[in-house]
Amino acid sequence: MVQTAPPLLGRLEGSSCRYDAIEVYDGGSPTDRLLGSVCRNNNRVFKSSGNQLAILFRSDVSVTARGFHAYYHSFLSSSSTQVPDTSSLTSPVWTTTEEYSCGGLLSSPSGTLQSPFYPRNYPNNANCVWEIEVKSNFRVTLVFRDVQMEGGRCLSDYVEVYDGPLHTSPLLGKFCSGYFHTYTSSSNLLTVQFYSNSRYTYRGFQADYYSTPADQSTTLLCLPDYMRAAVSRYYLQSQGYSAWNLTLNDPHCKPNITSEYVIFDIPYTHCGTVREGNNNTIIYSNVIRGSSSGSVITRNRNLHLHINCKMLQNTLAQITYIADDNFEVNETQYDRYDVNLTFYHSSYFSRPVNESPYYVDINQNLFLEAYLHSSDPNLVLFLDTCVASPDPHNFTTVTYDIIRNGCVRDSTYTTYYSPYRHIVRFRFSAFQFVRNHPSVYLQCELVVCRANDYSSRCYQGCISRSKRQASFGQQSVTVVAGPVQLRQ
Repeated sequence: MVQTAPPLLGRLEGSSCRYDAIEVYDGGSPTDRLLGSVCRNNNRVFKSSGNQLAILFRSDVSVTARGFHAYYHSFLSSSSTQVPDTSSLTSPVWTTTEEYSCGGLLSSPSGTLQSPFYPRNYPNNANCVWEIEVKSNFRVTLVFRDVQMEGGRCLSDYVEVYDGPLHTSPLLGKFCSGYFHTYTSSSNLLTVQFYSNSRYTYRGFQADYYSTPADQSTTLLCLPDYMRAAVSRYYLQSQGYSAWNLTLNDPHCKPNITSEYVIFDIPYTHCGTVREGNNNTIIYSNVIRGSSSGSVITRNRNLHLHINCKMLQNTLAQITYIADDNFEVNETQYDRYDVNLTFYHSSYFSRPVNESPYYVDINQNLFLEAYLHSSDPNLVLFLDTCVASPDPHNFTTVTYDIIRNGCVRDSTYTTYYSPYRHIVRFRFSAFQFVRNHPSVYLQCELVVCRANDYSSRCYQGCISRSKRQASFGQQSVTVVAGPVQLRQ
C-alpha cells in the first residue's frame, strides 16, 4: 500500500482549488477514484487501497505561486504491519524515484562531497564510493560539517572512511551521527563510502576536504616504467649519513646526486627489484642502504630505506619506510595505471582514428584497442565492462551495455587476437540512441592482473555481479572514448 505523509504542503492560487490544485487518485491514473484535492497548507494525508496512487497537478493560465512538495512511502497491507510513526522523526522516511549518480574520483586539491540530494533526504539503497586522490606526496584532510542519518549502532545507514583504497586499506572511521568528524590520510588517497538501506532516510551528510604537503625528507613516485625515490641530503646529514654511501639491492645501479637530493630511478625489472603478489596485489620492492659518514668508526646504525610500489590491479601504492632498527618513516602514495582506448580504421589495427568526433555509418564496424603502458612484461589486461551513453559525464541514466562483468550483451561484439597480453582488441557495430541523441560515448572498465594468476579476475571470464562484489580488493581502470557520430 502507498501513503503520502505529512507534510503535503501546497501554496497555490486561491483556497477553493478552482484554479490551481493537486488531485490525488486511488489508483494508477486520474480515471480512478478521487481521494481529495489540495491547494493550501493543510497537511493532508492520503492512503491507497492498493499499490498505486496517482497525483495530478494542474494550473491555469493566470496567477502562479510557490507550488508544493510531498513525501510518500509504502507499507505492507497486512493488518499486523503498522505504518511507521513519523511524528518523532526530524526528517521523513520516504523513498524517491529520481535518477541520481554518486561517488567517483575527486582529484582537485580541495573540494566538497555530499550524500545524494543533500540537504534533502538521501535515497534508499544507496552505495556511493568516493576516491579522493590529490598530488603525490600530499596528504588529504577530510572534515564532515553536517551528518544526519538513522542513528544507533550504524548498522543501517553509515559513512566509512578508509586510509587508501576501499577494503584493502585501514578503516579510519565509521559513523552515522554527529559533526566535525576529521580524518587525515597517510598518503595522497582517501576513500569514503556511503551506504543506506531500504528503510528510513534523512538529510545525509556534507564534507569538505583539502590537501597539505607531506614531509619532504623522502619522496616516492611510482611511474609507469620505474620508481623514483628522492632522499633529502639535509635529512641524511642531520641523521649522520653520507649522500655518497647510498646503494640499492644491486650496487651497480647508481643514484643521481644533486645539491639537495639523492635521486634513484629504480626499474621494476632490474637493479635487484623484487616482484611479489598476493590478494590481487602486485608489489615491487627494493632497499636503499646507507652507512654513516664517518671514515673509520660509527655509532649510528645502518640505514635501510625500504621502497615498495604496491599495485592493486589498477592502483599504484607507493610506500617507503625505514627499517625498525633504524628510523621509522612511512610514506604512501597512489597513482593509476596508464591505459589508452583508441579507435582504429580496420581489423589490422595499424591505422588509428585521429579525428574527433569520429563520424561513422549506421551498422559500421567499430574497431577498438585498449593498451596498458607498463614496463612490466608479466601483466595481463582484461576487459570487464563497456557501456555506451549519449552523455560523457553520465553513464547511469541513458546507457547501453556492450559487455558487463565479462558477459557479452551486444550481439555484434567480437574480440580479436592480440600479440601481447597488455593489449585488448575488439569490435562492435555502430548504433544511435533514440530521442535525437547525436553522439555516443564509450566507457570501459579494464582490470590489470599478474600473468598466469588463474585466481585473479582476468581469468574468470563472465561472472555474476554478486561474485564480482565478493572479489577481494576488486578495482578497475576506467577509460572513455568518443564521441562517435553518424554521418548525415
